[in-house]
Amino acid sequence: MTQTPSIPPLAEILENCAFLEDWQDRMSYVIELGRALPPLPDAERTAENKVQGCASQVWLASHAEPMEDPTDPVLRFDGDSDAHIVRGLVAIVLAIYSGKRASEILATDALALFSQMGLIEFLTAQRANGLRSMVNRIKAEAAAAV
Repeated sequence: MTQTPSIPPLAEILENCAFLEDWQDRMSYVIELGRALPPLPDAERTAENKVQGCASQVWLASHAEPMEDPTDPVLRFDGDSDAHIVRGLVAIVLAIYSGKRASEILATDALALFSQMGLIEFLTAQRANGLRSMVNRIKAEAAAAV
């Protein structure tokens, strides 16, 4: 029986990126992370979940879990893309934000983390814009949840 791959925790991604000195190795790692991203069900590949501002097809689906504190719910995100590198970027964005409280999402600077990983400077302008669109979409959902 094969095990479904999953996205490693953010701390592990940061550590692995710090270890990889060459940008090509980092991009290969990003693609590898994309391969570990569970597939998004077809039912979630809707126009509502499509991220605007991305050159590739990108979908983000959010699910709020208000359990303990309905004023600061935990948000979970699922996502996918039709492009290998972008799929890896989606995986990293999910590692950063999914499973966090809305207030934590609003306080977290994903672009600074991407810079810390040494990834932001190697993204094309289109991919960087798409990344910003994903982050803005997640932050908007967090802001609407609090």
